[in-house]
Amino acid sequence: MSAGWRTLLLRIGDRCPEYGGSADHKEHIETCYGMISREYEHSREAIFEFLLQCAEQLPHKIPFFGVLIGLINLENEDFAKDIVDTTQAKLQDALHNENRDRIRILLRFLSGLMCSKVVVPNSIIETFETLLSSAATILDEETGNPSWQPRADFYVYCILASLPWGGPELFEQVPDEFERVLVGIQSYISIRRHFDDIAFSVFETDEGHSPNKKDFMEDLWERIQILSRSGWKAKSVPKPHLPFEAQLVAGKSHRLSLISCPPPNLTLTSSEILRGQEKHEADLKYPQRLRRLHIFPTNQAENMQPVDRFVVEECILDVLLFFNGCRKECAFYLVSLPVSFRYEYLMAETIFSQLLLLPNPPFRPIYYTLVIIDLCKALPGAFPSVVVGAVHALFDRISNMDMECRTRLILWFSHHLSNFQFIWPWQEWSYVKDLPKWAPQRVFVQEVLEREIRLSYFEKIKQSIEDAAELEELLPPKAGPNFKFLSDESTENTDGHKLSKELVAMVRGKKNVRDIILWVEEHVIPTNGAEFALDVVSQTLLDIGSKSFTHLITVLERYGQIISKLCPNEEMQLLLMDEVSAYWKNSTQMTAIAIDRMMGYRLISNLAIVKWGFSPANVEQFHVSDRPWEILRNAVSKTYNRISDLRKEIQSLKKGLQVAKEVSAKAIKELEEAKSVLEIVEGQPAPAERPGRLRRLQVHADKAKEEEVTTEESLEAKGALLARALEENKVHCLLFIFIVSFLSLYASMMCSFLLLLHNLSIFCSIYGHRLDYFTNSLLSDHLV
Repeated sequence: MSAGWRTLLLRIGDRCPEYGGSADHKEHIETCYGMISREYEHSREAIFEFLLQCAEQLPHKIPFFGVLIGLINLENEDFAKDIVDTTQAKLQDALHNENRDRIRILLRFLSGLMCSKVVVPNSIIETFETLLSSAATILDEETGNPSWQPRADFYVYCILASLPWGGPELFEQVPDEFERVLVGIQSYISIRRHFDDIAFSVFETDEGHSPNKKDFMEDLWERIQILSRSGWKAKSVPKPHLPFEAQLVAGKSHRLSLISCPPPNLTLTSSEILRGQEKHEADLKYPQRLRRLHIFPTNQAENMQPVDRFVVEECILDVLLFFNGCRKECAFYLVSLPVSFRYEYLMAETIFSQLLLLPNPPFRPIYYTLVIIDLCKALPGAFPSVVVGAVHALFDRISNMDMECRTRLILWFSHHLSNFQFIWPWQEWSYVKDLPKWAPQRVFVQEVLEREIRLSYFEKIKQSIEDAAELEELLPPKAGPNFKFLSDESTENTDGHKLSKELVAMVRGKKNVRDIILWVEEHVIPTNGAEFALDVVSQTLLDIGSKSFTHLITVLERYGQIISKLCPNEEMQLLLMDEVSAYWKNSTQMTAIAIDRMMGYRLISNLAIVKWGFSPANVEQFHVSDRPWEILRNAVSKTYNRISDLRKEIQSLKKGLQVAKEVSAKAIKELEEAKSVLEIVEGQPAPAERPGRLRRLQVHADKAKEEEVTTEESLEAKGALLARALEENKVHCLLFIFIVSFLSLYASMMCSFLLLLHNLSIFCSIYGHRLDYFTNSLLSDHLV
């Protein structure tokens, strides 16, 4: 691509962002079309790829690019035909690869091309009917598999989502065929199973905040029906093709080739368990894109039509999707959507709905944190007050919020405040000091302050709440170690202090690990016992590594074998965690880090961490602190990540083994062929190849075979590690369920079973299980 063409693309890119609600669409389109026309002969392929890429990655501007292609179609029909054919091929490929975002956006793009007279309306109808037919087949008990309803719902959702963009044109051009599609959608909605997503609700009770009880598909269908009754007029969908309509009708409309949907996954079992697994797999492949979070009261949020709310939500989600990793660009496009009305409240609700989405947000929570920060800077007169209102509204309902969502909100809020000098009207929340220690609002404030201290320092956060001095009671103790064997005049002569000093001297004297282990086994354990030896060694080593995180890692790397020798079983590992918790009793962060690192170095097992997390001392903290939950979350996440990493390594080794086998077979074949070529020397057959080449071929074949054997051995080793990890994970889950079942019996006696489930929901989200299945199982056991 020439430098001039690169400049042209940049100029077009600079013009395209200006395409917004208050801009002159016609002027921008004419400018871009003129620039493209001048370079068309020299850079046809680059223009082709550029327009397709823009349509896919800036889907909220699809009408704009549709008109550009429509104008090009007037002069270059083949170019537009290639655009249509390529889009159809991409759609077909996306359907078979189950690329949800590409399917949805390409359907919208085709609708935009239809509005600009590039695609025949009947072709869009045929595409819709193909998707509808596949959706209906999936729900059929005999020819389909109702467990895969999420896929069928997704197909129909894609049709409905494209109607605000293409519905007016279909209603005008092919009213009878369009009505047939709407009747088909109505029939599908009537036979599909209603989806009750209470398990994924941010709040346990509606409290009048949810406007209806419909699921997402039923709600979207109702919005489209309202749009239909209003004559398909949506303020949120720009119509830049209207000023060019007299020109565009002169162009040739192109037909789409028929698409085909992948056949439904048939089931050969009647087992409810296997059907449940299929449904879970379908939910994972076709998750609901948005679960609306109604934060603001109706009289405070923007007043817009239901379909306009849906369209703006879609645009916001698209920007968040395609600019993930580009926070500043994301914020720029979010504040400049091509709509003619304000949408700050809706934007806040949509972003928070993604941040708090269960079981997991689409992207890392830090992404939404950074986007909200940049939006506050981009709209300093509007968005910060919206965020403040959202925080207050969520805080008022925190007692009904899911525990996992509450944790995410704490992490987001503390990080957000750290970027705005920790300024917040804390005096408005000072009343939480008088609430019970387990009260959700009090715990929320307490955990936010604790997280802020992690991001700053104690004195700074104490100063930030000076207008609400009552809240100082909720500040954690000033972080610092609690060394049991700290020397002073009254205690320095005890055995523990003497042994601790001796161990410190050995470490400073750079004694090797074997010598220290021998010292422990010969001088400490025989006299004082293994538990006392663990007490002295763990406390002393933690103190040596207490200066920083790096010091801790260094100590565990160098002297971890000593701890491992003293903790051969779970009982001793539980005592080790007690020692860590006691040493860092004033620092939740360091307790979690130390235990997490010890698990990473295999000094503590994940099973031991679960048992320790549910010990009586920690259970008492479940409703008053995030301390035990953070440690349990880390253990579960590390277990899951370890299995995921092993699976990836095994997949890579399998591919490597296949390549190694092919290389080895080729090398052996070349060697055998070289040896098979003979010549007669002095009346006797002898190899015709030179000895030097034969030696090289032999060395190459030996190395290839060695590589194959090494890869195969590595694969077997990784397979054994994976089998062991999966078995550990199975025991981990069973242990967790057993403990939860036991605690649920205790909780029922204390009349707090639902509150316990509320707290335990965090584990369901981490494991990826659906909370409704988990809860029903527990309730069944509880009732039995």
